[in-house]
Amino acid sequence: MARLTAKDIRNLTPTEREKKLEELYNELSSVRIQLATGGGTENPYKIRSIKRAIARILTIQREEELEALK
Repeated sequence: MARLTAKDIRNLTPTEREKKLEELYNELSSVRIQLATGGGTENPYKIRSIKRAIARILTIQREEELEALK
């Protein structure tokens, strides 16, 4: 997974953002399952980076919602 920056996320359409968010949740779930079953991840930083990418997307979505309400 490439690192998502706020600039990259803002360039996505809302439907692309939703799709990316779903992909990230699925990836996070699979990494957590892998960890729970005793298999270590190849990159322990992966969970943190996925969670941060999810937070970035949700934050930008919320900013746009609030901007639309003005």
